[in-house]
Amino acid sequence: MIHPRFFTQRLYFIYALASLSLLSSCQQTDSPSDTTRYQVIFRESDAGEYTKTPTAPNEYKYYFTYTDRGRGPEYQETIRLDEKGFIQAQSIQGVNYLKDSINEQFSISGETALIDNPLGENTSSFPGQQLYFRFDGSPATYEVLANLLEGPYGKKIALYPEGEAELIQSIPMTIAGTDVRLLMVKGLDTKPAYVWMKDQEMIARLEGNRHVVRNDLLDARREMKTIQDSLENEYLFEQANELTRDYTRALIKNVSVFTAEGKVLPRRDVLVNGVTIESIVPTGGETPDTETLVLDGSGKFLMPGMFDMHTHNNKFRGAMYIAGGLTSVRDLANNKQLVDLQAQFDRNDIIGPRIVYKCGIIDGSGAYANKRNVVDNLEEGLREVQAYKDLGYQQIKLYSSIRPEWVKPLADKSHELGMKVSGHIPAFMTAAQAIEQGYDEIQHINMLFLSFMSDTIDTRTPLRFTMVAQHGGDLDLQSKEYLDFVNTLKSRDIIVDPTVAIFENMFLAKKGEPSPTYEMIMDRFPVIAQRDFLSGGLPRSEQETPTYQAAFDKMLEVIHDLYQKEVSLVPGTDGLPGFLYHRELELYQQAGIPSMELLKMATIHSARIAGVDDLLGSVETGKRADLILVNGNPLEDIRDLRKIDWTMKDGHLFYAREIYESMGIKHYK
Repeated sequence: MIHPRFFTQRLYFIYALASLSLLSSCQQTDSPSDTTRYQVIFRESDAGEYTKTPTAPNEYKYYFTYTDRGRGPEYQETIRLDEKGFIQAQSIQGVNYLKDSINEQFSISGETALIDNPLGENTSSFPGQQLYFRFDGSPATYEVLANLLEGPYGKKIALYPEGEAELIQSIPMTIAGTDVRLLMVKGLDTKPAYVWMKDQEMIARLEGNRHVVRNDLLDARREMKTIQDSLENEYLFEQANELTRDYTRALIKNVSVFTAEGKVLPRRDVLVNGVTIESIVPTGGETPDTETLVLDGSGKFLMPGMFDMHTHNNKFRGAMYIAGGLTSVRDLANNKQLVDLQAQFDRNDIIGPRIVYKCGIIDGSGAYANKRNVVDNLEEGLREVQAYKDLGYQQIKLYSSIRPEWVKPLADKSHELGMKVSGHIPAFMTAAQAIEQGYDEIQHINMLFLSFMSDTIDTRTPLRFTMVAQHGGDLDLQSKEYLDFVNTLKSRDIIVDPTVAIFENMFLAKKGEPSPTYEMIMDRFPVIAQRDFLSGGLPRSEQETPTYQAAFDKMLEVIHDLYQKEVSLVPGTDGLPGFLYHRELELYQQAGIPSMELLKMATIHSARIAGVDDLLGSVETGKRADLILVNGNPLEDIRDLRKIDWTMKDGHLFYAREIYESMGIKHYK
């Protein structure tokens, strides 16, 4: 058993010194008067800055930083352009989002590219007129790309060493009395990139919750966001129209059917009438009429659409859930506009899953606060609980900066309103204390491990990751403390939401090597996503690698132990839609949970926890026809869940290949 109270503050001090050292090594100095300055807004709060300074003809230096709950990058970058506007030399130094050091170099010498990036040092032939796209860095490369796409080389630019970026739209308009253009670019990632330009300079890059806006146009940011949102929606509405196959009746012939009891019924015909399963009979028992859509299921596996029990939805993520076989999700913290997105998914205006369960987040104020919904005092928190209830939310999620003394009154209020309570364990509490104060569920398996380390750990900081990585392998599953805690989980019917795949990536991924979490699928993705899969996890020395591996192995041991002791586990991701869910289930199997139980956990068990098992979660007559066709048998090989042919949801049919191709993702081989 671990008792590191005596060294917790010392480790935090070392972490802080390391961060300051890295900060000082790339801290920006005073910039010349011709520096262009930008503000970084993250979740509607000032979070950092971006600057661009010319240093010579066609040469520039950049500085970029922002903070997010103790994480966030800081880069010094230089770029030299050739006479055609392509990058001839680029240097990036600093730290990435997880505070790991970055030192990336690229240059062209004649017909040779000299590269030193996370993949290592190498030289290779360079054909010219290709744009190198960095692994980590400032928004500068987007400005370079935008100028090339609007230049004399056409609307497509080859990327180096592979890929292609394409200009889909360039829309001129006037913002705050300034003539600007909004560019929509495809080919970099699974969703389009949007770049705001004036003349040859980027004035804004609005990406999700992170907005980089030139200082003189900060007052126009919300207007720009409204316009970009409209353009994004138009694109997604068109995508839904093109990729949705509607039917009145559908007959799935000669398919193996997975039942709620965990049995497999071979050679069945399943008749769907609108949104409802009408019949399940032996093959040949149904004769379709001419208006019935016939789908051949020979040699394939029909099962209910799966449930991702830990998601944070946005409009660009929805289609990936559907293509990955996830027809229902719990949203475990979002802004209050989630109800609008839920309606868009339900109407199929935008392709996406059913958001069957909404969890509203509340966090306390402070430097590490989750900025989605921050309160300064208990009274504000109680009002937020009521506000979420009025919006139809079923659960409250408390975050790391909540004051420990607020937990019980917030939980009591939630329970009075018929809502459950879950979340991170607030700083300076243990999981056992949070349960005693009213928690019904715990997010993330690292929060369980922290309970056996100390209640002095400031879980608002990255210590909630590094402490577990460095000491989690020492957890004794036979100790009285651990056994008593598991008994509490079981006796109080506490749900555990492990999201273990994100810790596999965090603890085991090495910079420059394919992350084990994404290794199976990385070559299916566009260039930017592939680079994310190579970016590595937590910073660590070579000597620490076995320690981090031991901590992750212990996480799998705990998952298996909780399963054996019948503690409720729910599979969720908190990350890449679809693909990360498949990996989560594979890791549960690696932990020792049988495939049959995994499929039940992913379907009917999750439906019961979400309170929708009367309509969803199993292939039964009278239930909703939210179905997926798997090209394989996941009971024999759980990895076959990656081979989704189509997904049926609420009277709509979606072919996974078509969705993936629209996002620049290759279908399974």
